[in-house]
Amino acid sequence: MTDAGTGDDEATYRGLLGAFPYALRSSDSRLYRSYVVIGGLLALLTALAFAVSVMVQLGNSAGTPGGVFTFSRAFIIFVGALVFAPLVAPVLYFARRRRIQGGDLDGRYDLAMGVAGYAFIFALYVGLVISIPECYNFGDQVTCRDPPSGLLAPVIRVLYALPPIAGLVPPTLAGLAIAVVDRVLR
Repeated sequence: MTDAGTGDDEATYRGLLGAFPYALRSSDSRLYRSYVVIGGLLALLTALAFAVSVMVQLGNSAGTPGGVFTFSRAFIIFVGALVFAPLVAPVLYFARRRRIQGGDLDGRYDLAMGVAGYAFIFALYVGLVISIPECYNFGDQVTCRDPPSGLLAPVIRVLYALPPIAGLVPPTLAGLAIAVVDRVLR
């Protein structure tokens, strides 16, 4: 590995997009490298989904005065950032740390960041399960969720019983855990 100050492409990265290939080739942890790929794809899908939802909201509210519509556009962008940032944080933290410390990292940091990244993805899923309403309108039909079945049915029943606002807790805690892992292993 070359010195980070040389400007060599192998030793540095340039911004968000450059951090992903840099982290992929700099880490020896298979778990972390798999997170770089999967987390990057999920971050891309998340960014696209929120961009489309902002465009739909703009189209639906075109020609109307500000107020609630302006707030809803800003809220979509805010929520998108809250989901996107923790998805890319393990990659950005790793790339920054690797650039600052050079090749002198042990594998604990990579592994911990991979685990924290996957924990955030799992927490997003748990948050979605908690927040899904019992019945909702889908077009002109009312659709209701199926009762839980299988091995995890008791856990899913507990998650369904929580108030929908509790769906914010798992992703929030997992997102904070990413920053804590970086801080502790620094």
